[in-house]
Amino acid sequence: MPDTVKLDIMSDPICPWCYIGKAHLDRALTEHPDHPFEIEWHPFQLNPTMPSAGMGRRDYLEGKFGGKDGAVRAYAPIVEHAEKIGLKIDFAGIERTPNTLDAHRLIHWAGIEGKQTAAVSSLFKAYFVDTRDIGDVDVLADIADGIEMDAALVRRLLASDADREDISARDAHSRQMGINSVPTFIVAGQHAVPGAQPPELWAQVISELRAGAA
Repeated sequence: MPDTVKLDIMSDPICPWCYIGKAHLDRALTEHPDHPFEIEWHPFQLNPTMPSAGMGRRDYLEGKFGGKDGAVRAYAPIVEHAEKIGLKIDFAGIERTPNTLDAHRLIHWAGIEGKQTAAVSSLFKAYFVDTRDIGDVDVLADIADGIEMDAALVRRLLASDADREDISARDAHSRQMGINSVPTFIVAGQHAVPGAQPPELWAQVISELRAGAA
């Protein structure tokens, strides 16, 4: 088995398939603790033109999917899949769809402290389970505090323009590479794995990496 293999993940904290995809990956990594992956999360905004204050989720979904019926059809397979794997999502309680630029900035700063995956996990839980507005500075500072980051520092950074251009540039770079949906996983900088793949696929990837190392 190689010492480490980079697993780059393009994701957005309000993307339900990203939440599901992470749950699948987490299960595979738990079942294969000798996996070689070194994980890095990368910014990809589902809605890069979302107003900075976000908007009402119902208005957003009905506008995106052409009305209530379209939104229900679009989300039905997500609800079914989440229920199938026992993953809680409280869609009924989510009132707003936020702009996620600040959430991505928090993920970036968490990465500097080696807490990136913890930040991603906390953001998913805050949005999908606790139905919190992860575009809100108070919520983001509280999430930072919960993973033992300096919440006061995070507040000061969020009040500034720190890393805004960098996050937007990295998002744009992913699109230029041809990534147009998330989650997208890139193994060893070469092999793109799109979508919320099941744990069995990740077990196979880990097995192939073992075989290649041997």
